[in-house]
Amino acid sequence: MYGPVNRCLSWSVFLIVMSWGAGGYGATTLTSPPAKERAAAISVIQAAVLGVVEGLTEYLPVSSTGHLLVTQRVMGIGNSNSNSSRERESVKAAADAYAICIQGGAILAVLGLYGRRFKQMLKGVVGRDPAGLKMAINMAAAFGPAAIIGLLLEGRIKEHLFGVWPVVWAWFVGGIGILVLGWWQGRQSERPRHTKPLEELTWRLALLIGLAQCVAMWPGVSRSLVTIVGGVMVGLTLLAAVEFSFLLGVVTLTAAAFYDAIKFGTIMLDSFHALPLVVGLVFAFLSAVVAVKWMVNYLGRHGLGVFGYYRVALALLVALCYANKLI
Repeated sequence: MYGPVNRCLSWSVFLIVMSWGAGGYGATTLTSPPAKERAAAISVIQAAVLGVVEGLTEYLPVSSTGHLLVTQRVMGIGNSNSNSSRERESVKAAADAYAICIQGGAILAVLGLYGRRFKQMLKGVVGRDPAGLKMAINMAAAFGPAAIIGLLLEGRIKEHLFGVWPVVWAWFVGGIGILVLGWWQGRQSERPRHTKPLEELTWRLALLIGLAQCVAMWPGVSRSLVTIVGGVMVGLTLLAAVEFSFLLGVVTLTAAAFYDAIKFGTIMLDSFHALPLVVGLVFAFLSAVVAVKWMVNYLGRHGLGVFGYYRVALALLVALCYANKLI
């Protein structure tokens, strides 16, 4: 157990160090923007680091948003020395939008790996595959709560929860929750359990998973974590819950990326320009392919426990660094 934990922590330390190093390149930007914009610009190295962080963490139950927020802070992205509150808000909005839009790379990774499922749903929508239609209905039911609550509370969430301490607490509590779930499942292992394959999921149970997904609007909670746990709690096998989480992630992340691209796309491109966005998308795609394949293989033999230890350890590490003003 501790081998995987140590490897995960090693990757975290590596990414933090890379972030510190990349932060030093902040002034060497792609298009040499005016001095007043240099605090907002992203270098190629920074874009690559953010893409790797996004891709590796998007579908793991560790919160990509939390990792990106901390990484951006370490590299100084989203900070502005301007005396204008409006300009500072603009820079932060651009950074938040960038973090969401590079999720497109991770989306493409899952579309490539689970293309068969999406083709099945498309056939179902046009009346050529009843099982595909049922899956599409389940996706719609699971996506609905996040769409409604996200539109209603987006501003308040970004204002109050997009910070280091909210992320640290979410990492810690979520890690403890994973460990408690593992303990509970161990206690239940001797009792007969009726677990369902993905094909037996109903729209009502999918709706419950969708309600659980809303908790992940708190950065650091992890959308993957709550949807996987939600799937297990409604009776899916672990691998079926993981697959549903991946598929639901494509729908949810695509909607979020399009929404932020439309709302903040101009600000984001003015601040960061196009090439860093492309670099972030490419690196997010490549690292997400690796992460998704690893996770499916790993969970086929093990449980979620390693992610619980990782989250708790990472929360303590980041809290220590932040309290000592190292990040």
